[in-house]
Amino acid sequence: MTKLHVGHIQDIDKKGSRTFLLGEIEIALFHLSDGSIHAVENSCPHKQGRLSEGMVCGTAIHCPLHDWKIDLRSGKVQDPDEGCVHTYNTEVDPASGAIYITF
Repeated sequence: MTKLHVGHIQDIDKKGSRTFLLGEIEIALFHLSDGSIHAVENSCPHKQGRLSEGMVCGTAIHCPLHDWKIDLRSGKVQDPDEGCVHTYNTEVDPASGAIYITF
């Protein structure tokens, strides 16, 4: 496993997102209202909408194209739709606010 520094928590507004490239894969970081950070592949499994442009609601992101609701913790698309996006483990250093993902 590799641990990669990808940003700082203070750079992402609550209920906001930021993106970065991991090789050729675009990853979206989401800062939830509870303070947690979640990372998912930035592409809806339905029509590849950019999830980072969607609306965060609780622990889910709504795809901006067709409103598919995806759980940011598991990557699972919620019923009645089906599918999944890849998730990445995140860690926030409490002293510096640095965000790391492992892959």
